[in-house]
Amino acid sequence: MFTTYKEALEWIHARLRLGIKPGLKRMEWMMDKLGHPETKMKTAHIGGTNGKGSTVTFLRSILEAGGYTVGTFTSPYIEQFNERISVNGKAITDEELLQLANVIRPLADELEETELGGPTEFEVITAMAFHYFATMNQVDIVIFEVGLGGRFDSTNIIQPLASIITNIGLDHTNILGTTYAEIAFEKAGIIKENTAIFTAVKHPDALKVIEEQAEKRKAPLYRLNQELSIRDHKSQAKGEIFDVITPFKPIGQLEISMIGQHQTENAALAVAAAQFLNQKGSFLLSEQAIKTGLKKAYWPGRFEILSENPLVIIDGAHNEEGITALTHELSTRYPNRQIQLVFAALTDKKLDQMIAKLDKIAAQITFVSFDFPRAAKAEQLLKISQSPNKLAVDDWGPYLIEEIQNLENNSMLVITGSLYFISEVKPFLTNYLKNKITSL
Repeated sequence: MFTTYKEALEWIHARLRLGIKPGLKRMEWMMDKLGHPETKMKTAHIGGTNGKGSTVTFLRSILEAGGYTVGTFTSPYIEQFNERISVNGKAITDEELLQLANVIRPLADELEETELGGPTEFEVITAMAFHYFATMNQVDIVIFEVGLGGRFDSTNIIQPLASIITNIGLDHTNILGTTYAEIAFEKAGIIKENTAIFTAVKHPDALKVIEEQAEKRKAPLYRLNQELSIRDHKSQAKGEIFDVITPFKPIGQLEISMIGQHQTENAALAVAAAQFLNQKGSFLLSEQAIKTGLKKAYWPGRFEILSENPLVIIDGAHNEEGITALTHELSTRYPNRQIQLVFAALTDKKLDQMIAKLDKIAAQITFVSFDFPRAAKAEQLLKISQSPNKLAVDDWGPYLIEEIQNLENNSMLVITGSLYFISEVKPFLTNYLKNKITSL
């Protein structure tokens, strides 16, 4: 038995040593021991390469604006570990997490003695989420974000009311496959029999796989730029305005505060899924609830402006698709700014292609190390870069403060890369900038 939150968290994190073990057998074993909590809740399932967290937030916020209590399971965390299991955007308490750890720990120990082996960190947290929403805090619906892939992801034991696949890129190729079609097949594993699937997948090879799997499972399919479309998109200083056309009902003048064209696609999927749930009678969601929910939706670490003067932005662009979206927005929105860029990444990413894109827009690029098992060293990243103005820094904290203090009016600081890195940077910089403003 754990007696403190710290002990419970250390036990959870220690399970990172088990790495990633795709498969559903361990989850099914734990669910059986827990009395199958996954069957005792209404759910929605969201997978894809990028945009999962934002799409979860858009759909959650719409449902919340409609008066519903919404649970979410997301990863990784940005501000605190507990936020991975949340209700209406509020993380579970330390006491609740301690209680959950004490429920799952005996099962993990018992499972370790079987031929299946012990559950991974992600499997433990997923089991906690199922138990929490089935027994400790029953809500109207739980939105589960896929951790990795889909077919063998530990969340893929639910029978959702609807599923979403945001987009597909060449990420986690060492596990999911090296082609768009192979990765799409893994992502399409969340498509269930006769269950609507909404997708923003554009790559033809990937989309073909999604279409084949949907047809095989008799799942109604709604595709961006076909059954769904975005019209009259205009970027604002702090967000986007656009219309969405769906088979259910066109809806105009939608506004989001999340920045970027890619966020309009995530929002469109959430809108269509919400309209589908409304049409099916699962939830009553008015047009006003959709508009209000979208406008209020906030997800940290996604093109987030931490400070306007000096201009400091953080963005969890952790793969090639994310970097492409980031560089597009920076080039479009800040064509006359000198971009001071700070980047950290995990070793299992396509680092050469990511860094090449960043080199093109950065007046100066700084590579930093951070404390995480798969984190790349600053010097390793430096060697890949072709930028004439580059450097490597191991201690990123003092360096960021110095950069902010020396930023000129025509410059901006952009910190990007691994979401695990962003989760360390955001609270550090938020605290520094708050104290900086207070002391003025």
